[in-house]
Amino acid sequence: MITIIADGHTHTVATDHAFSTISENTAYAAQLGHKIICWTEHSPRMPGGPSQLLFSEIVALPRYINGVMVIRGAELNIIDYEGGVDLPMELVKKLEWVIASYHRPCIDPVDVKTHTKGWIKIAENPYIHVIGHCGDPHYAFEHGPVLKAFKECGKIVEINARSFSARPGSRENCIKVAEECAELGIPIVVNSDAHHYLSIGDVGTVLTALEEMKFPEELILNADYNRFLETLRRTSGQELN
Repeated sequence: MITIIADGHTHTVATDHAFSTISENTAYAAQLGHKIICWTEHSPRMPGGPSQLLFSEIVALPRYINGVMVIRGAELNIIDYEGGVDLPMELVKKLEWVIASYHRPCIDPVDVKTHTKGWIKIAENPYIHVIGHCGDPHYAFEHGPVLKAFKECGKIVEINARSFSARPGSRENCIKVAEECAELGIPIVVNSDAHHYLSIGDVGTVLTALEEMKFPEELILNADYNRFLETLRRTSGQELN
């Protein structure tokens, strides 16, 4: 049975469509037995999102809250199909865990060819670590060249539990992406995309699907503490303990 030891995608009231504080999130993570949580606030282009100032002052966020290690990251909004995101690279470089995602309030879908080009451009950015909820059918893409780019550029692919319910049509796409990641040996993270503390770690639907397809547990980075810690040391450049 697969379990996760950390949630790699969580939001707080720093964005106005989330409902919990970082203290509430970490307290609940501690109840679950998680030792790590990734704080990945929406970046500024998201309506109601925080300004750049929040990310420029991110070192003020304590490393440990309620006994849980806090990784200081962001969920960047992709804003064009040329690899553009909505924080300047000098700020992105300082973040410890960087997810990049397409969101319809931030960029309109176009067509498969354009989305394919966009994901490849994102993969080429060395400061983006995680490909966020790419199962969204509004941004359908050619899986062959995109997954090849993710593999060659060392990206981590997120399988997003919230997509299974909040983004209609995503479940089938997420499962297909996961199958291809298994074939190519691409590591994944299983995340909640929590917007309320009670959703932290709520990834059972994804884990059930991965178990049914016999997904290799060793490719799920946040299913093992030491595996995930080593990943975070690499992405953050910090000697985390």
